[in-house]
Amino acid sequence: MPNKLDYGEEEFIGKEISRIREMCGPKGRVIGAVSGGVDSTVAAKLMHEAIGDRFHAIMVDNGVLRLNEAQQVNDMLNKDLGVNLIVVDASELFLSRLDGIEDPEQKRKIIGNTFINVFEAEATKIEEAAEKEEENGAEAKGKIEWLLQGFHRLTRTLYPDVIESISFKGPSATIKTHHNVGGLLKDMKLKLIEPLRELFKDEVRALGRLLSIPVHLVQRHPFPGPGLAIRILGAVTREQVKILQQADNIYIEEIRKAGLYNQISQAFAVLLPVKAVGVMGDKRTYEQVIALRAVTSEDFMTADWYVFPPEVLRRISSRITNEVNGINRITYDISSKPPATVEWL
Repeated sequence: MPNKLDYGEEEFIGKEISRIREMCGPKGRVIGAVSGGVDSTVAAKLMHEAIGDRFHAIMVDNGVLRLNEAQQVNDMLNKDLGVNLIVVDASELFLSRLDGIEDPEQKRKIIGNTFINVFEAEATKIEEAAEKEEENGAEAKGKIEWLLQGFHRLTRTLYPDVIESISFKGPSATIKTHHNVGGLLKDMKLKLIEPLRELFKDEVRALGRLLSIPVHLVQRHPFPGPGLAIRILGAVTREQVKILQQADNIYIEEIRKAGLYNQISQAFAVLLPVKAVGVMGDKRTYEQVIALRAVTSEDFMTADWYVFPPEVLRRISSRITNEVNGINRITYDISSKPPATVEWL
């Protein structure tokens, strides 16, 4: 298939904005979920450029996001990029449904189904608010007819998602259920708009730069739809989420300080469901273990573990064990893909 950006990024943006305006007409409205990743952010910014506040972006805080992520995405999209964004704090709902669940596939299904419930409820609220405004004499608004799908379906990073989600020998052979494979309702009444459908990851990032999206977000590492729930091995609780958020934040912060972030394809921390003996001051401790993961990859079909300078790992380990309550031991994952997958669950 030809490269969609062969005729230039700026021309693509202009053509896509015109196409969106033609599809939506003068009053048609669009909703779309955003995560703060480069795909959904670029798609949201394109929609805003095309139809302004007739695009309603919704970010659902599911309680298993990274540290301060909902606030950061709100500041970036709403305040800096001018996108019409609603942030829904549904963390209590998600965490209550995840209570006691350890199986990773169950976690994925609970999060996916709950997300759809919350997203549909917010879409209904938007429609009801518009109807109430009309009853009070405001000009009639168009119906929400379209759903923005931000994924770039033909990129290299999609193929491993598909392969790891297909069951070759029946249900037991499925490796993982991914948030960007399927997930749309069969009886969905909304029509899809997919501006990034035929783009590669580097092309999406090029568009992001032209659309004035901050560089740190354009180069951001992938983050799974189920979030930290599949990076907590074992039951998900608010306390466990807090521990992992803090450890992961220190890890990424130190990688950035060392100037290594853009050399790594994906890096993250994992909270293990085991405890180890340690020493803090003159006291014996019995606390949890964090595993660090960092890989380099061209297509995520295969991946190699990243070789850190020893002093960087030393700083990361020291900071996490000293600053995060409940952790006394750090390990580094030196597994390649295959035989391991990039994510642990």
